[in-house]
Amino acid sequence: MPTLPMSPSRPAPPARPTSGRGARGRWPLRDYPGLLWMVLAVVTTLVHPFLPGSRWLMVHLVLLGALTHSIMVWSTHFTQALLKTAPGLDERRQQSRRLVLLLVGTATVLVGVPTATWPVTVVGATLVTTAVVWHGVQLFRRLRAALPGRFRVTVRYYLAAAVCLPVGIALGATLALGLDDRTHGRLLLAHITVNVLGWVGLTVTGTLLTLWPTMLRTTIGPRAERRAEQALPGLVGAVGLLVAGALADLRWVTVAALALYAVSLLWWGSAVLAPARTARPREFAPASVGLSLVWWLAGIVVLLVRLSTTETWAEFTDGFGTTTAILVVGFAAQLLPGALSYLVPSALGGGKTVVRAGQAWFDRWGTARLVVVNGGLLLCLLPVPSIVRVILSILVVVALATFVPLMLGGILAAVRARREVEAARTRGERPAGATPSPGTAPGGPDHLPSVWSGSQLVAAVSALVLAVSVGVALDPAAAGLGGVAGAGDVAASVVEPTGRTTTVQVSAVDMRFEPSRIEVPRGDRLVVELTNTDPTNVHDLQLLGERTPRLGAGESATLDLGVVGASAQGWCTIVGHRQMGMVLDVVVVDEGGTPAAGADPDPSGAAAADHGGHGAAAGAGAADGTAYPTVVLDPEASVADPVDPALPPLTTPAGTTHRLTLRATEQELEVAPGVTQLRWTFDGQVPGPTLRGKVGDTFEITLVNDGTMGHSIDFHAGALAPDEPMRTIPPGESLVYTFTTTRAGIWMYHCSTMPMSSHIAAGMHGAVIVEPAEGLPAVDREYVLVQSEVYLAAGTGQGGAEAAEVDADAIGAERPTFVTFNGIANQYDEHVLTARVGERVRIWVLDAGPNRASSFHVVGGQFDTVYSEGAYLLGPEAEGAGSQALGLQAAQGGFVELTFPEAGTYPVVTHVMVDAERGAHGFVRVSD
Repeated sequence: MPTLPMSPSRPAPPARPTSGRGARGRWPLRDYPGLLWMVLAVVTTLVHPFLPGSRWLMVHLVLLGALTHSIMVWSTHFTQALLKTAPGLDERRQQSRRLVLLLVGTATVLVGVPTATWPVTVVGATLVTTAVVWHGVQLFRRLRAALPGRFRVTVRYYLAAAVCLPVGIALGATLALGLDDRTHGRLLLAHITVNVLGWVGLTVTGTLLTLWPTMLRTTIGPRAERRAEQALPGLVGAVGLLVAGALADLRWVTVAALALYAVSLLWWGSAVLAPARTARPREFAPASVGLSLVWWLAGIVVLLVRLSTTETWAEFTDGFGTTTAILVVGFAAQLLPGALSYLVPSALGGGKTVVRAGQAWFDRWGTARLVVVNGGLLLCLLPVPSIVRVILSILVVVALATFVPLMLGGILAAVRARREVEAARTRGERPAGATPSPGTAPGGPDHLPSVWSGSQLVAAVSALVLAVSVGVALDPAAAGLGGVAGAGDVAASVVEPTGRTTTVQVSAVDMRFEPSRIEVPRGDRLVVELTNTDPTNVHDLQLLGERTPRLGAGESATLDLGVVGASAQGWCTIVGHRQMGMVLDVVVVDEGGTPAAGADPDPSGAAAADHGGHGAAAGAGAADGTAYPTVVLDPEASVADPVDPALPPLTTPAGTTHRLTLRATEQELEVAPGVTQLRWTFDGQVPGPTLRGKVGDTFEITLVNDGTMGHSIDFHAGALAPDEPMRTIPPGESLVYTFTTTRAGIWMYHCSTMPMSSHIAAGMHGAVIVEPAEGLPAVDREYVLVQSEVYLAAGTGQGGAEAAEVDADAIGAERPTFVTFNGIANQYDEHVLTARVGERVRIWVLDAGPNRASSFHVVGGQFDTVYSEGAYLLGPEAEGAGSQALGLQAAQGGFVELTFPEAGTYPVVTHVMVDAERGAHGFVRVSD
């Protein structure tokens, strides 16, 4: 972290270290085998009349080839994202070996079965089994090595799935022997159950717990994790019971087990898929995955009906084509492109500009592809003539096959964009798209380009209608097919205008609107004239989908809201102001002044959210704290601009005067690897510059407000009346804050403008280190870590979305998205602190809050010196004593000292473990 030395003049801060993108970027063994299997599946479909065993080959190219490869890759990816295990536990080289083993094994199986060469099939099955078992062992090792945390249930889903596939492979190899109808039907059901419902199904349900809301760019449901934990025993038990019932020839057991699986899946989906009710899919990825889940449930229902209605296993097997089409085309073939459309651009990395460049390719022709695949498959399942089914099948295959060139185009586009970004950085320019325009609303789902297109919908429906028409024309017997029923009219109530205009003057002052309630006759046109009479704060008003500009002191703006037919509520969108009481109720009244029926304003802000509201109204979390963004980090993402925690030694004498200028700014910064937020800062960094001096020093600080709202500053290191130096100043103004240090310690400074919690959480905090006049004992290395919380509003700043703003509702509910050391979660996992064996290391720690306490701990280390709030808890003269943690409340600080006995990697955490799991952790790498 840049530190200001004891000097009357301030030098330019040192440049922060940068790093490459680590493991991000292209990885051929991750990106291309799945693509290869999909290409082969398309080719097989086109030449299937001339290829023996083509149906079996098509199914297994998708399920065993493309889908199994993707499961191996991305379950490892998500396990690391959730568990955050130490580097080196399962390196890419080992992962690559497993993927090569899987690739060779799959190819061997796909040769052995169609050629009826059973020994070759067994060799391939053994190789695949070995790769999957190895994969499961590594997942288990990661789980055991990780700290306790949220969403570990996802990894348990993966482990259960990894147990299923070897069983399914063994059953598949047995099926290749050639069995009688009864045995074949029973083993086929067991094989499908353990592979599709177990290996694929458990992986999908585990992954979508976090991936589904991430793709929708919204919050994880408050009950999602709990219901996933509750559903897992039912899903696993149902798979085991189904296999046992099929092998034991107990049909009623298989029916009961499949029903149990369906109920458990519905219980899982009731909370996990809930975000789709409020955040509609706007990109191809969540839309494709969502539709695949519908087909998955449909396949389970069809399978349940067949098990319940067929009398023999031979009859069950003979009519299995419909079930196969639903599970392979509707479920698997849509799930894979959908998931990869989100994961591949994110994994390629390179920042928002690069991600967006790749993402645009994956969303191309999204509406047409989705409509053709799903509409075509649905029509194929109807009792249509075979020629119609053939034509529709070709359309569906073409729509699915377009993903292959789009994926290649997306990868190439991302590579080109990465080169352009790197070239811009080489020239010293800021890459395009790195900084949001001033005054823009926070990024969220409603700000993303939508994949839905009316013209594509018309084109896709026309293609399907043309396919059916051509098929019917070629087969006159098909002329009896029914038509499509027309849609009914939708009635809409219209407010009759009165022809009158109600004009209201509203003032904004002291975190309220005056008046705060206005009455409007139903049918009147409403005009609100807003004037900001607050001398220190910027305000605005959002009402009925309209918003004024942000107004400085004395400025005015007018909102013409048109004819009003229903009551509503408006508010100031400056973060935290609505929570402080800046709301305006508009109440519609009937003739005579009686409030109209249903005239209570919407206190929840739901109506405003429908109109694209931003800030707290954008829907990141409700006031009751039930749902806030939970962000699953990409394990391969790197922090592009890490904060240097090293603290230079203090060399100036006591009595020095320090003069410096701090500028309050608002700009986009990283808050976690791959995640950005619109931060409020001192000098463009979080935390602000670390000031350092001795008792008796004087600090003369000039605060300049270069932001878009009122800001202030409060130095705990100084003792003086707060009236003038800590006052809020509007944008464009400045003040001088002078104080003399009289007591040693690490002191917090922060913005004290109300709501203070929002200003601190948004990044406006820093540290002042004051040593005794005689100084502190010398140490070999010195670091400073400022713990603080990050509260993301809707729009996580991932996957090309604009940077999120701070969420005042989440702050009030004490629901942080991240807890950080020096402003960026997880940054010291990659950009580690360093030391040598035997060196004395001093680590200063400040808890900036605004809400969470800290218990600073070094795993594997013991503190021989602990200094807290200006006094030694464990002094240098103590013999044979030690300490394990430095406990701090918000705004408290101190330091610890220790030596490391041997080389290795020592985790650094807050022992409030839920906060360590939110990002307040890192590593000290100790060398000999």
